[in-house]
Amino acid sequence: MYADLIMTGNIFTGYSSEPERGAVIIINDTIQTVSGPDDYHKWKGPETKLFQFNEELIIPGFHDFHTHTYAGGLSQNSASLFSARSEDEAAQMTADFAAENPDSQWVLGLGWHHIFWGKKELPTKESLDRLIPDRPVFLFNVEYHGAWVNSKALELTGINRTSKDPEFGRIERDGNGEPTGFLYEDALGLVAEKALYLPDKARDLQFSKLLTMTASLGVTSLNDMMPLPGIQLDDTATYRRFEQNGELTLRIYLEGALNGDLKHAKQLRSDYSSGLIRLSGLKAFLDGVATTYTASVVEPYSDRPEATGITLLPPNLVEDWVVAADRDGFRVRLHACGDGGVRLGLNCYEAAQKANGSRDSRHTIEHIETLHPDDFPRFKELDVIASIQPEHLAMTETYSETPYLERFKGDRLKNMFINNSFIQSGVHVAYSSDFPIVEMNPMNGIHRAVTRLHNDGEPKGGWNPEEKVSIGDALKCYTSGGAFGVFRENEIGKLGPGMKADIAVLKKNLFKLDCPEEIRDVKIRMTIFNGKIIYEN
Repeated sequence: MYADLIMTGNIFTGYSSEPERGAVIIINDTIQTVSGPDDYHKWKGPETKLFQFNEELIIPGFHDFHTHTYAGGLSQNSASLFSARSEDEAAQMTADFAAENPDSQWVLGLGWHHIFWGKKELPTKESLDRLIPDRPVFLFNVEYHGAWVNSKALELTGINRTSKDPEFGRIERDGNGEPTGFLYEDALGLVAEKALYLPDKARDLQFSKLLTMTASLGVTSLNDMMPLPGIQLDDTATYRRFEQNGELTLRIYLEGALNGDLKHAKQLRSDYSSGLIRLSGLKAFLDGVATTYTASVVEPYSDRPEATGITLLPPNLVEDWVVAADRDGFRVRLHACGDGGVRLGLNCYEAAQKANGSRDSRHTIEHIETLHPDDFPRFKELDVIASIQPEHLAMTETYSETPYLERFKGDRLKNMFINNSFIQSGVHVAYSSDFPIVEMNPMNGIHRAVTRLHNDGEPKGGWNPEEKVSIGDALKCYTSGGAFGVFRENEIGKLGPGMKADIAVLKKNLFKLDCPEEIRDVKIRMTIFNGKIIYEN
């Protein structure tokens, strides 16, 4: 048999921590073997495509283990407010976007955060009303745990002074009880359901653009964390259309809502179980985020001693849901940014083991921005996956701006964004972007994991430098880490005999760069999915 495609050069297979010279032999959609650098000739036939790479690096396709795919697609057609440094500036940027997109019924935007503004105060509907009085506006904040809306949006969704807060959210109000235009946690779902609706034709165009982007980034697998606070962003019908038309160039793993409704979850598991689209697990939010003091913490926040955050679900209820889901063979993924939320998640998984017995569940904790030292060994003991988004370490442009320095002072800062310690202790780690909260580009996450620096190069030596990871470990966490997380480590995530031919070629060898700061600038040379070239540059 002759190969359909042969790639020679520097190969990071994922079975070791360093690349080696060799050749990847591909037949149909599968890697036949990885041979020595001069042993590929017997596989070369008259129709074989041969690519000989020199300074590039051949790696398994990237697996982004935590994305919000539908929201990410919407972000491509939304006002980008990341650079705004005041409420008025963000409102004007939104108005400019609205003027450039007069046919959009809703004006959408994302990326603003009052923490980045001079006054550090939450925005209100008035600043939007002055500029956009006649069209509804819905603006996600940078963490997707809150939204800023105008009066027209409140009017269209029936939110007024008599509206009740959802159980796990809040409509921000002024001294007279009137909604101010800011919605916390599950309250954003009161508006999002209408604001984010798209017809099928628009969804298809949006998803097609996203596939173009993932191919250009070398991403061949991702997990779609469909639930957001207060809303389920489900685009499964679009995925199915693309799969049936032979246009799906991405493996998509769905995360449904952990909400006690296992009947619906079982239906999703039955409906989506192919090699390209399958239900991977169920997700719930345990807490919020530290920047708004909604992440649940074991000890009070250093700069707000009366606050310990919130749990978005009653502990007994979420424990019951986890135990029941585990009993029916579902894996569970729990959002927990604060150490209190992480502890609650670990308690739930421990309860499931006690109730149902130990099994290869691959339950997961998401984010883990701060971790109490007492809970660190429990990840290994309970065999829980740590889902880490390295880019979250530097959500602010400079180190001095990060609100974590105020939220967690003294020794507590040593417990922030644990990474290398997990890897060295044998905990399974999977990397992701959390797109569109940050860009999907895996190079950004790898750079951040390796350097632990903000964009200003601070702090010198890296934030908690003992948590820096090697390039080899970072690549594994972004490839085989995700594959393990979806129970497909014997099919994807590495380059070896019998593995699916999902491959990315980097224009530069990460192991040969002059300095790690160059990692962010490395581009993709080629992306192969199921043995077919889907991107070439």
